[in-house]
Formats: sequence, structure tokens, C-alpha cells
Amino acid sequence: MGVIGGLDFHISSCMEDILKRYKIPQFSYGSFETGASSNAFPPAFYCMVPNEALQYAGIVQLLLHFRWKWVGLMTMDDDAGEYFFQTLEAMLSQKGVCLAFREIVPKNMRLNRIADVLEDMMSHIPIVMESKVNAFVVYGETAVITWLATIIWVTTLVIPMTDLSYKGKVSAGKVWITTAQIDFMFNLFQKDWDIQMFHGSMSFSPHSNEPPGFQNFLQSVGRTWPKGNGFFKDFWEQAFDCSLVPTSSEPPEGNKRCTREEKLESLPGPFFEMSMTSHSYSIYTAVYAVTHALQALCSSHTNRRAREEEHRLECVNIEPWQLHSFLQRISFNTTSGDEIAFNDHREIEGGFHVRNLVTFPNNSYFKVQVGRLDPRAPPGRELILEDSKIEWHKNLTQVPPTSVCNDPCPPGYNKKKKEDAKFCCYNCVPCPEEMISDENDMDDCVSCPEDRYPNNDQDQCLPKTTNFLSFEEPLGIVLSLLALSFSLIAALVFGIFIKHRDTPIVKANNRSLTYVLLLSLLLCFLCPLLFIGRPNSLTCLLRQTAFGIIFSVAVSSVLAKTVTVVVAFMASKPGTNFRKWRGKRFAFPVVTSLSLVQAGICAVWLAISPPFPDLDMHLVSREITVKCNEGSVSMFYCVLGYLGFLATISFAVAFLARKLPDSFNEAKFISFSMLVFCSVWLSFIPTYLSTRGKEMVAVEIFSILASGAGLLGCIFSPKCFIIVLRPHLNKKEQLMRRKY
Repeated sequence: MGVIGGLDFHISSCMEDILKRYKIPQFSYGSFETGASSNAFPPAFYCMVPNEALQYAGIVQLLLHFRWKWVGLMTMDDDAGEYFFQTLEAMLSQKGVCLAFREIVPKNMRLNRIADVLEDMMSHIPIVMESKVNAFVVYGETAVITWLATIIWVTTLVIPMTDLSYKGKVSAGKVWITTAQIDFMFNLFQKDWDIQMFHGSMSFSPHSNEPPGFQNFLQSVGRTWPKGNGFFKDFWEQAFDCSLVPTSSEPPEGNKRCTREEKLESLPGPFFEMSMTSHSYSIYTAVYAVTHALQALCSSHTNRRAREEEHRLECVNIEPWQLHSFLQRISFNTTSGDEIAFNDHREIEGGFHVRNLVTFPNNSYFKVQVGRLDPRAPPGRELILEDSKIEWHKNLTQVPPTSVCNDPCPPGYNKKKKEDAKFCCYNCVPCPEEMISDENDMDDCVSCPEDRYPNNDQDQCLPKTTNFLSFEEPLGIVLSLLALSFSLIAALVFGIFIKHRDTPIVKANNRSLTYVLLLSLLLCFLCPLLFIGRPNSLTCLLRQTAFGIIFSVAVSSVLAKTVTVVVAFMASKPGTNFRKWRGKRFAFPVVTSLSLVQAGICAVWLAISPPFPDLDMHLVSREITVKCNEGSVSMFYCVLGYLGFLATISFAVAFLARKLPDSFNEAKFISFSMLVFCSVWLSFIPTYLSTRGKEMVAVEIFSILASGAGLLGCIFSPKCFIIVLRPHLNKKEQLMRRKY
């Protein structure tokens, strides 16, 4: 009525060629992807385990979970192994994982001669010798485990005994990841091998649940098997190294007699597993599926001829093809409590378990469930793991182990691909200047945010310090003291002139203009205080405008004093018309009009694009420069240009008037002071443009103080010297005498 088998797709497809002629249902207990064949599952085919496609996602997520990027693969030499390799490699490449190599296990292994075994093993030794590959994916049938165990045994035990150069080079501390096709099972000649090499292995397996009474059945099988059953006889003799012979006969020489009281639980775990395996459970559910389908068929009213006899339902004249309609919609619970139903693709619905193999010194083992694959989970999150339950191999120096082509690039470095190597193999190169990497294995270095800068190791960003000319730092203190000192000197000179306001030397050249000049110089010396300290909206608005207007008043006053000298000299000549221009009538309109022009320029500047506080993140690599953005740079240079224009006119007029009679003439001092003034500001512009940050501010402050000091010193120091130290020269008779 139905056929159960086979484990791989090749056998199943060959059987299908025969069974489809009779439409006999076929139940496979192996897990494979329909894409392994050119055709989908045939109509009479039922798969007792979930589709293998879910395993691909689970394997990829398992490798990514433990950051295993350099992985080995072992597959059988058949179409299914080739399909698995191609599909998995493409999925791993998309996730940044490389298959370091692929080892192909022969489909038909010749294990009858030790020479053949060793010859085959030698070609597979690089699998274990590759020290950087600690994670292996093993795909195929249960026979692959037999092959793998032999490889490890030869590599770790046989070769080091004959070749001492191999000692210490081989580590069996690997993580073996097996797929659902594989049961952990050894052959007869491996029955007594140490299984510690597989401690910590992980396996994907379909759901299994032990039926009630299964252990009692296994414990009594030696006493209850039917006589004449050759399978039980052969198995029993091989498992317990004894002979089943009649009591009247003697066992062969060297063999003991089987008592049939031997215990299956005494056998090594890999040779005979006492718990129901996943494959066995799939076969178990397949039998029940056929049974329930037959029961449904026999109970139907449309297609049955049955009779009740001793509470037993007999069906007559039924055909295998009649089961299909019942199998496709069957749903039942097994004796172990699991619900069984087929989906639209005639596959058992459900996921896979992830089990961790824990071995014991007596060669027994236990499979601990450490995770599961949930087909209903969102894509990329199908795998659920409990890391705390996982036991790793004792030879591993680090848990979870690493499996990478090369050591990860530390912070401060980024990956650079090696030539002629897979993308998982790379060199580590330092990050470029001004960039960092703060994690291991970064593909590219990144720039720090604007308010941070890289540290010396280039593995983190440090906050930048704010940078401005403050009152607390030495340069700010020195400039502040200079500004206050010059202000006090200007105030002292102003006081001297007020005290001696009625003396001839003070009254000469327009005493009121002298007061205006001294007062403007006093304010000029106080202007630098606006440039020191953290810039804010008010100081940024006042800095340049106050400096420009006050200096314009000072230079206009100097120009007016120079013109006053010229007018006074011209008015002293008989018959001239310049007498009416003497005194305040001429001087103050000049100062006012010229200063108002500068005030107008500043007003336009403030109206169209005023200065404002700004942060420059890039001027200094490790600092944030707090500065006043001038807004319109053109207007700033208009202010300076107009100031330079006034200074140039003042210097020219003073220079031309320097040889007028001494009684009325201070043009010599004015011309020298304006020479100093112009020299300072001509030097200021290139210096100002070549500096940045607070040094730029310091240059402007120094220029203000130097030019103001030049005016104060050159014009007023000779007068103060006479007023204070030579008062006898501060008389009208002395001035009149010097006239001639």
C-alpha cells in the first residue's frame, strides 16, 4: 500500500520511476530541497520531514551568530552534494562568509582494506590541519560521519605515531555542524573508537519525540525477536562479539556464546543509540500516516466493503492509488502527542531542532537541544539559540571559538583585500589621517563628527576643545594689561592737558580738537577688550564697528589738526582770506563729516550682513574655534579701506606742512605718527590674512594698540615733556621767540 524510503533524493527518484507505474505512495524520511532535482516532488511522493531549504537559512544564521567567516565544507560526491554546495556558497557570500575549501567524500567508499583507507585519508588530512578553520559544515548521509571519524582518527592518532613532525600540529578541537540527513552513527570497526573528537558538535535534525514504551521494547528485544530473523541474529553477534548457536553446538573458536540476555544499553552510543533518532521517528510517523489513511479509506461510504469481526476492520479490493486523496488531507496525533499533517507540497510542516552533542568518557553521549528553526519567523530570524546550553570541545582555547581567515583588524585599522585571495582574507592597514575605526574588522574608516577629532590610536573620537582668545590665558592677559595700560596713559595725558589747559602749548592748534583726539585714543585703547573673551552676539556687532568709528574720529581729528596748522599759517599772512576759517568753525565740521561717513559704512554693514558668533570646526584639527564671522567681508575691508584713506590724507597733509614755523606747527609730530600708523596697518593686512583663530584676533588687537600708541606717543609725548619737565618753555614769549 505504500513504500517508505529512501534517505537521499537519488534513491527516492529511482524508486519513483518504478512506483509511479502503480501509483504507490512513497514516503521519504530524508530531508532535501526540491531544487536538488530538475523536477519537483512527483505526485505520489510524501516527505516526512520539513523541506531542506529552511536548513540553508539556519546554517547561515548559525555561522553569523558566532561570527564564523572562514568555514570548511564536506559533502558527498553526488548531485545533492553539488546542489548543496552551490546554494550554500551563494548564500554565504551574500553574508560575508567564505567557504575555505570543500572536501568531497566518495559515494562508494572502499573500507575493506586498510591500505585503501589510509590512501584516501591522506588526501583529506588538510581538513584537520587547517588550523584557522574551526567550523565545518558536514552534508550527506550517515556514512559521512564514518568517513569523518576515520579522517580524524588517522590525522590525530595514526600519523603522529609514524611521523613525529606532525605532533602538536593537529588539533581535533573543531566544531562539526551536521545536517538533518545525518545520524550520529559509527560502523562496526569503529565501535570502540573514542568519540571525544565530536564533543560540542551541532546538528540540525527534524523534530522527534520518543513514543511511550520504546525503552521497554529495546530492553526486551533480545528475548522477544522472532526465531529465524537473520537481521537480528547478525546484528546481535556483531554488536556483542558472540555467536548465536544452538545449545547443543559449540561456538566457533575464539567466540563466546550469546545468552540473549545482553543489554543494548551497554553498547557504545555511536554504535547503537537507545533514544529514537530523527530518522526513526520519521519512519514511525510514515507508518502511522499509512495506517490512518487506510482507516479513513476503509471507513468511507463510497469505496469500501468491510465486515466487523472481533472489533477489527477489514478492507477488501482497495488499491494503493486510492490512498492519495486521504493522505493529502490527513491529520492525526501520534502516540507521543505530535500532530501530523502534510502541507500543499506534501511535506510535514514544522521546523528543525538544533542539538549539541555532549560526550562522556564511557563513549556514551547525549544530544542537548540548544535551539530551533522556526519556519514561521520573519526572514533572517528563523534561528533561535540558547548559547548558555552549548558545551564546546575541551581543546578549544576560546569559546565560542573563532573561525576566520586571519585575525580581525583591531580598532584603528581597516580591511584591505589580499590579492588572489577570497574576500574573507585581507590585510589590516592603519586608518588614513583624521579618520578612525572603533570596531574590529571595519571595511572602511570613518570620519569623526565635526565636534570631535581622532585620538592618537585612531580608534575613537574625542571631543574638541573650544578655542578663543580668553582673559584667562597668558596672551589674553598680556593684551588686556596692555590695553588697560595704554588707556591709563591716555587718561593721564588727558588729565595733564585739562590741568594745564590755559598754557600756550595746550591752547596751540585747537585745544578742543586735542581733547577729542585724546578721548578717542582712550576709547581706542579700550576697544581690544571687546575682542577678548568668548564671542557673543553683542560683542560681534560692536567689535569692528566700534573700532572703525572710533579710529575714524581719531584720524579725522589728526587730519583736522593738520589742516588747522596750514590754515593758521595761511591766515597769518597779510591780505589773506583764511582768517575766517580759523578756530572751531573749520575743525569740527571736518571731524564730524568724516566720522559720519565711516558710521554710514558701518550702518550699511549691520543692515545687510552683520557679524555674528560662529563655530569653525575645521580650522584646527583638535579644536573648535569660536569666532565672530564678519558677515560681509567686503564691508569689513571697506571700513579698513576708508580708515586707510583718512590716514593717507592725514600723512600727506602733515608731511607737506612739516616745515611751517614752529610756533604753530605740530605737523612734524603728526606726520611721524601717521607714518607709524600707516606702517602698522599696512603690515596688519597680510599678517591678518595669514593667521587663523585666536591668533588672528591677537594680530588685530596688537595693530589697534600699536597704531594708537603711535598716535599718542608721537603727538603728545613732546608736549607732555615740556608741560611736566620743562614748564619754563611753556610760555608765550618762548613760542613767539621760536617763531623767528
